[in-house]
Amino acid sequence: MTARPSHRRGFTLLEVLLTMGIGSILLFVAVTMLSQAGNGYDRGSGSVAAEREARAVLTQMGEDFAKAEWHKDTILENDGEGWKRARLGFLSLQPDDAQSEDGRNGDLCAIHYYVKDIKVGNATVRCLMRGFRESGKVFPALAKGTFSTLFDEQDIDEPVAFGVLSFSEEPLVRDESGKWQTWHQTAPTDGSTSASSSDHPQAVRLRLIIARRELLGKLSTTQDWDGSSLRGDPKQASNNPNLESYEVIQRFGTND
Repeated sequence: MTARPSHRRGFTLLEVLLTMGIGSILLFVAVTMLSQAGNGYDRGSGSVAAEREARAVLTQMGEDFAKAEWHKDTILENDGEGWKRARLGFLSLQPDDAQSEDGRNGDLCAIHYYVKDIKVGNATVRCLMRGFRESGKVFPALAKGTFSTLFDEQDIDEPVAFGVLSFSEEPLVRDESGKWQTWHQTAPTDGSTSASSSDHPQAVRLRLIIARRELLGKLSTTQDWDGSSLRGDPKQASNNPNLESYEVIQRFGTND
């Protein structure tokens, strides 16, 4: 019996090389797409984390300012040009549960916001700090005339936002048309220490610029935070993909 000849044949070397080449291209495209998707996820998650942190601290500040009481030595000041480092110090009416039982003898507390570099592992991170002085310390300071000492930096102060490139404030009052305009402090002409609603700000515009995760990992020293070109132009912060910029107007006290 004669065997029938087989018409099957193997792949030629050229076909094998061509197939491998196409496979390599497809694999490269798939890896690139996965990498881009991963980077997009990291950027998105970093943005969400920064926004969550910023919203939380601005909400906290809003609550503090809404209960603020004006004092002639209230601190509302900016330090630096471009990338500013504001310092705020004011009195605020706080509920009992915001104070400790031993440190409470009323509801008038002192609150202090400022920017500070702190060590986190081997890196330096610029943070927005919140200092809180209970009423048990506020009333003696007011009686002794040592109000300003309530806003001295202390170890008990806590960071409320990390990766802060800039924090600025602008006190505001409404003009006759109802629009906000910059408020400028003037000393009382009668020598008194009190102020009417026209003598103190009705609101404060706060601006917070936070470094996103990608940039935060590249700023590891105080020199980086102060002078790195990676920060870009502060006037273009809202368009910088490495930064998150937030601005809000918070009412100061209950006076209109």
